[in-house]
Amino acid sequence: MTDTFMPALMPRAGAPTTGSSQIQQRRGSRRVAADVARGTGEIPDYLRRYYWWTYIHPRAVKFFERQWLVNAILWGNYPRLRDAALASLGDALSGTTLQVACAYGDLTTRLTRRVAAANGTLDVVDVLPIQLQNLGNKLPPGDPVRLLAMNAADLKLPGCSYDRALVFFLLHEQPAAVRRRTLQEVLRVVKPGGRIVIVDYALPRWWHPARYVWRMVLAALEPFALDLWRNDIAAWMPTAGWRPAQVRRFFGGLYEMTTFTRDDAVTAKSVADGRC
Repeated sequence: MTDTFMPALMPRAGAPTTGSSQIQQRRGSRRVAADVARGTGEIPDYLRRYYWWTYIHPRAVKFFERQWLVNAILWGNYPRLRDAALASLGDALSGTTLQVACAYGDLTTRLTRRVAAANGTLDVVDVLPIQLQNLGNKLPPGDPVRLLAMNAADLKLPGCSYDRALVFFLLHEQPAAVRRRTLQEVLRVVKPGGRIVIVDYALPRWWHPARYVWRMVLAALEPFALDLWRNDIAAWMPTAGWRPAQVRRFFGGLYEMTTFTRDDAVTAKSVADGRC
């Protein structure tokens, strides 16, 4: 849910490449790479200030990496939201898939199975090496996954590199300007006709108790989350380059899955701008 470490390996053939300090390809379940452990950039200030207790401190990672706890935080909706996101991505995930930010729970392990079954590849990006390490410990040996240490708002990846992308409970943790840049970057790296699936908070129905109780919790612990109560995800998307979204709501509207499609039109300007 944030924007955790292994020896540097050669990236797979045909995959988008960056420096070895930014890309780690898994080959085993538990290892730490010195180059990722040293970090590839500064951890954003807002993460250090507001989310050290959930994503940065080693004890926090150990504490929150519990399936039942993640499910409890989401009011028992984790399996439903996870399965809906995977279904929206598709059953056969051949080609290239991008997950923007690690997530507690078994989302990525299940996504990996779908990718592997179709001989596809999966890249997971996160700005926190400890989160990439935690995810690496959950994945089976020999999986087609690369773990990339980089900021979601500044993806060091070529344009039009991925057939699809998943953003699972990341945007509510970002300040508005970072959220906007993240969506711009995700749109840039997805191929024309590709799918972007976003699952996050939304404004619950007027009758939902969470509308009154959970608001106080989010205001205290998630200082940017209420932005998603005030505006739809589309408010932070670029003004062009995507088709109208499909929106599906869950649990009285407290959670929302939004699916965008990258516009098929690739103009000379978009190529010049590095979007393709």
